[in-house]
Amino acid sequence: MVLIGVVIVIIGFIIRLNPLLVVTLAGLVTGLVAHQSLYSIITQFGQAFTTNRYMAVFIVTLPIIGLLERNGLRDQAEHVVAKIKAATTGRILTIYFIIREVAAAFGLTSIGGHAQMVRPLVAPMAEGAAEAKYGEVPDKVRDKIRAHSAAADNIGVFFGEDVFVAIGAILLMQGFFEQNHIHSDPLKMALWAIPTAIAALIVHSIRLYLFDRSLDRSLGKKESKKIPKKKEA
Repeated sequence: MVLIGVVIVIIGFIIRLNPLLVVTLAGLVTGLVAHQSLYSIITQFGQAFTTNRYMAVFIVTLPIIGLLERNGLRDQAEHVVAKIKAATTGRILTIYFIIREVAAAFGLTSIGGHAQMVRPLVAPMAEGAAEAKYGEVPDKVRDKIRAHSAAADNIGVFFGEDVFVAIGAILLMQGFFEQNHIHSDPLKMALWAIPTAIAALIVHSIRLYLFDRSLDRSLGKKESKKIPKKKEA
């Protein structure tokens, strides 16, 4: 019955309730089923928040990003990319994916991110490349471009960070193995992550190439059509 919290989370996400409300409710129900007092449950919530308060530091970046966007950061990013003829949405996102994954492999996981890179720079550059090639882009396609921009960041850092031996994921796995009396070497675990990172790079590059092809099929290339002059009688 203690696992009923997992069921609550699944049901809450399926019916699209507020994630914060769902997780809080699941924690309360799990604690009550485990015969804990309400005071103890709320105390654990507070301790978890204070212990992991550094996770909320990204909120500080939001006002800065808002000021940059208000002063034309997104517009400038779109204009710069529009001047590059060879730039396409897929190529820009592929380059960012490579930078993100390689940087994460060296432990520089904070070099990118949705708030500080994808929202103000990467997504506008990808949208600008699409507008330069196809003209006005429908909102549905624009949403897809933004989704692919976010995916490039997520996938790049996810598979790249495991190559760095001192990253939290490697240390977490090594600690889990030690608790279960399984000898593991963090360096070897990081080395075995390299083939996976390379495979992720190849697969996602192909995916972005196919995304470019789908944009060509759905929007077509923007061409200036000249109207032929009528011959005078």
